[in-house]
Amino acid sequence: MEQFDLFGEERKLESEYTSKIKTPIYEPSLKKPHVLELVDNAKTKRLINKIKASNLSEDDKRFLQIAAYRHLRFNYELIADYYAHSGKEFQELAEESGLVIIDFKKAIQYGYVKLADEIAQLYLKDYEK
Repeated sequence: MEQFDLFGEERKLESEYTSKIKTPIYEPSLKKPHVLELVDNAKTKRLINKIKASNLSEDDKRFLQIAAYRHLRFNYELIADYYAHSGKEFQELAEESGLVIIDFKKAIQYGYVKLADEIAQLYLKDYEK
């Protein structure tokens, strides 16, 4: 396949990519992290305190406090470790909430992954062998 660079010079693309992606293998740590390590809520707390101190109506305050939770920062590596060391009930709820995606079909079922038919067909062509 021929391509041209920014200066119009012809160059050949090297075929270093394949249609299959190698999925990284996750190895859980030996230690279960503390649940409070899984999320950084500093910005959320600051915003909620400012909202509470504001002169807004109670309805406005409630809405903005709910919206402040979008600033939570999850540490997915630690969440994966916590998940690996947790019981079945926690694991099922973590999967349903989308914190951890273990089963591709469940991820589609829960609405966390949506594929166009064309992409789904390509996926099936490569991985259902």
